[in-house]
Amino acid sequence: MAETVNNYTRFERARIIGARALQLAEGAPALIETEEDDPIDIARQELEEGVVPIGVRRKA
Repeated sequence: MAETVNNYTRFERARIIGARALQLAEGAPALIETEEDDPIDIARQELEEGVVPIGVRRKA
């Protein structure tokens, strides 16, 4: 079951955006069409659109 953006805590959001921005800064292709140049802005948009290939595992 895929998680939506609203299910992440602010700490999880920050970690996901940071990790994805690092990938983008190192040359990974963006998963969305965007006019942005900043990896953080691109990562934030990807998270909002639900296409970030990073998830969060929580203990039950």
